[in-house]
Amino acid sequence: MNDQTAAVRPPEPSIDRSLTLHLRGDWGAANLHRVCGWISQELTDRCGPHTRVAVWNSRGFSDAVHAVGRGEVHVAMTTPAAFTAAALDGRGVYAGESHPDLRALGVVPQRDRLVVAVHRSVGVSTFAELRDAKPALRLATSVNDGVNHVGLAAHELLERSGVDVPGWGGTVLADERPFETFAHVKAGRADAVVHEAVMLPHWQEFGGDMHFLEVEAGVLDGLRADYSWPDAVVEEGFFPGCPRFRTLDFSDFLVLARSDLADDVAYAIAWVLGETRDVIERQYRHIPPERSPVTYPLDPAAMGRAPIPLHPGAAAYYDAL
Repeated sequence: MNDQTAAVRPPEPSIDRSLTLHLRGDWGAANLHRVCGWISQELTDRCGPHTRVAVWNSRGFSDAVHAVGRGEVHVAMTTPAAFTAAALDGRGVYAGESHPDLRALGVVPQRDRLVVAVHRSVGVSTFAELRDAKPALRLATSVNDGVNHVGLAAHELLERSGVDVPGWGGTVLADERPFETFAHVKAGRADAVVHEAVMLPHWQEFGGDMHFLEVEAGVLDGLRADYSWPDAVVEEGFFPGCPRFRTLDFSDFLVLARSDLADDVAYAIAWVLGETRDVIERQYRHIPPERSPVTYPLDPAAMGRAPIPLHPGAAAYYDAL
């Protein structure tokens, strides 16, 4: 392959007709909304002159998946990406309402984990020790309402690990977003936490006071088998004084649509994700990549490796790389 051939990129899209599209992001001020704004700007530049793109607020979890599957919006963002696979065949929270026609347009990388941490004063460092001690924990996590993926995963993981916080005389402090959870820990209202967003600086502020519990292999195997939830490691030293441990993977933002989205629109969105990535990367470059809510630099080929089938239009872009 010569240098001229190596420089060839998939062709830039140009859609003559004007579009009206509905996207769905997050609560309004977080990363999914920012990605939707990026898609909106770059897609509109390449479509007809009267194109309009609306970005609806969302929670970014199963509500977003259902919104696409039900045809309420054309495109939505959800995290973690792997949790969407269960919607294809109606497992877990999608039992009774599957969405087999969901398709991926791409994956925006965020290296994240769901972790279980217990204050060192409790005196446990493993789930076995936790079960033996049965302490009356004050646990901070997210709401378990069938929508919030953090609360869903936290309660599923704890239940399968034999942890019964209310049954042991403890309390659960449940909120929607991580910042409320972290505030409970920092203020001393919680002595245990199950949450994600491990790149945020709050974990560095209180992580040295916590034992991070490795999730037992049987629990992780069961979650993968039942719901297609993967596991991953947190490397030694990522949290202050913490050894390497394995836990639930909570990575990546999935850009999803239905199979009936027009092929040229799906191609255009995938092209925007891969070829205008500098637009989003430069909004995070002041943060080290391993601590950034978007893990840069973005790799277009990796963005095409999704946990659900690619839309044919999007696949045309990734296949051309």
